Amino acid sequence: MSRQSCGALALCGLLLVAVPALAHHAVQAQFDFDKPVELKGTLSKMEWINPHAYMHLDVKDDTGKVTTWALETVGPGGLRRAGLSRAARGGLQVGQTYTIRGFMAKDGSKSAFLKDLTLPDGRNVTIWFGDPNAR
Repeated sequence: MSRQSCGALALCGLLLVAVPALAHHAVQAQFDFDKPVELKGTLSKMEWINPHAYMHLDVKDDTGKVTTWALETVGPGGLRRAGLSRAARGGLQVGQTYTIRGFMAKDGSKSAFLKDLTLPDGRNVTIWFGDPNAR
């Protein structure tokens, strides 16, 4: 194998490793810590995916209009460490009412980063304790 071929192969390898690292973002890059939000609504969908799980909450405004909010949170492992589980295991269930607290998206969309939530039985669960490197 020529020297140029080895160099090109090494460069391709480095690019393949770097792309996933660039794709991940810091919470403060997408969400505004100066814009806290509290929402109460019905869970319409729960996505247990990596690297971040998503809750979809149907929230009614004062006029009764329903808006679906996308709530990004930690990954499935972090949710399990916080004491939450899938509906099949007695955990977060579609159709149940939850109150969430978090941070609004910087782009103004109906999305937020989930910091903590109140379960239907009244228990409060803190999911994200903050990023020590934020700010």
